[in-house]
Amino acid sequence: MGRFHRHDDGTVHAHEHDHDGHDHSGQGHSHGHDHSHEHTHNDVAGIGHDEHAELIGDHSGYQTGSERIEVLEAIFAENDLAADANRAEFDAAGVSAVNLMSSPGAGKTALLARTLAVLQGRVRVGIVEGDVETAIDADRLNGLAAQLSLLNTGDGFGGECHLDAVMVANAISRLDLDALDLLLIENVGNLVCPAEFDVGAHRKAMVASVTEGEDKPLKYPVMFRVVDAVVVNKIDLLPYLDFELELFLANLKAVNPKAAVFLVSARTGEGIEQWIDWLLAQLDGKTSTLGHNS
Repeated sequence: MGRFHRHDDGTVHAHEHDHDGHDHSGQGHSHGHDHSHEHTHNDVAGIGHDEHAELIGDHSGYQTGSERIEVLEAIFAENDLAADANRAEFDAAGVSAVNLMSSPGAGKTALLARTLAVLQGRVRVGIVEGDVETAIDADRLNGLAAQLSLLNTGDGFGGECHLDAVMVANAISRLDLDALDLLLIENVGNLVCPAEFDVGAHRKAMVASVTEGEDKPLKYPVMFRVVDAVVVNKIDLLPYLDFELELFLANLKAVNPKAAVFLVSARTGEGIEQWIDWLLAQLDGKTSTLGHNS
């Protein structure tokens, strides 16, 4: 068995590792040579067997059998049921929920702090703050949000590098959803795992910092593909970086042509209103008791 991945439609499957496109298991295929001798053939034109093995790496750790896929499918199915329950709870309370993701240090918390400051008195915003450990980010947002629920994945959840629907259900149990209009879920900093788990949010957004390089949409396509919006943060640093913004945007469009894109500096506030307008549009006609324009 090879690597598995999950498609946007929820299906999970593995890529079998067939050497040179044929089965080495000995089933359904008869070899005309003895595998006990040393291989001398080339696996790739111009590259010897040992060199090729070094290039592709050691895949033996993935040969764990079909049971692995069955377990993963069960985990995702359980998570998706919990996500549906979370979404139903948000809908019943009239709350729009956004799952905000990024790599560590991209500026999610800084963006949330700026966002909350702009929305104070206009929309009742709750925060689910996800981190492996510490309350550092939660403390930074405390007092800005109408309500805040801290979720440390290291506290009884195995130190996971992402939030899942069960964790979020635990966090929202400590919130009064009826007193909120918008819930922003700050996921654990990671460009891989958070993209795989539905937490029950209505929309997914991510923060991509200009300090991370133009190639990130191509190197982490699942994350960039699943989101509805990409906030390109730290644009105030562009004059000091060898970052080609147009190349980044072209790479992003190649992976996800439908994503809304916002060029923002969470530090200076540049571009923040376009991001705010997108968030307000997610309220889908739900009107705060405070009023969006008060």
